[in-house]
Amino acid sequence: MGEVVRYWAFGAATALWVSGLLMMSAATAAGEEYRLAGVTFVGSQVAKHERAEAMPSGRQDGLSGHDVSSHQGKVDWAGAWAGGARFAYVKATEGNAYASPWFAQQYDGAYGAGMLRGAYHFARPDVSSGADQANYFVDHGGGWSPDGQTLPGALDIEYNPYGDTCYGLDPVAMSWWLRDFSDTYRDRTGRYPVIYTSTTWWNRCTGANPNFAPNNPLWVARYNTSVGALPAGWTSQWIWQFAAAGALPGNQDTFDGSQDRLRDIALDQ
Repeated sequence: MGEVVRYWAFGAATALWVSGLLMMSAATAAGEEYRLAGVTFVGSQVAKHERAEAMPSGRQDGLSGHDVSSHQGKVDWAGAWAGGARFAYVKATEGNAYASPWFAQQYDGAYGAGMLRGAYHFARPDVSSGADQANYFVDHGGGWSPDGQTLPGALDIEYNPYGDTCYGLDPVAMSWWLRDFSDTYRDRTGRYPVIYTSTTWWNRCTGANPNFAPNNPLWVARYNTSVGALPAGWTSQWIWQFAAAGALPGNQDTFDGSQDRLRDIALDQ
């Protein structure tokens, strides 16, 4: 009996040791999957893959805004307001395991400065489902409320910073992933998410799918003096990200409308 007890004690210790190794391996793998999360943001990969055709000088027509992430760190929101910014998008999450450590300062700071602001999620179709990531986003600051200052959350879907451009998905699978995220976000918040992308990426990785345009507002990236052709299905954009740097912190954006119109959108009117 004593030998049996010693055998099972050894077996339990071995199981714990193996379990510990597996947990460390999983943590290492997760860390590797998100090693760039602190420096990925809307447009970070578009700027690498799509060369600016012409750099705009100053502001574009429309309402001035910008987008920030942990890459910017602490933002001077009073200074941004004084510089003309009237709205902002702030990175909240990436995949299903990264939440920006600067989100509260940036998101609350924009609100405190009087801006309309929204949160965005950097999509990682290679690590989990669209529904999983939509829930993670909402649970970590990406929700919406009808307070007149909160914009619907945005889904940043662009070139994969970790590997294959389309995250290893064919156009059909990518479209299903996007639909899964969009529908889950709407179920959780009552609003469809804004989609951030570039025309080139979208048409390549979704097979020029036009079916998101009726419900999902467009935030398009194109670093040029004009917005150019839009992704399949859309005939207009809400927001145009026209430059990767400028007078405001982070990327430079313009809303195609007035501040009153953007506030109506925030109120879902």
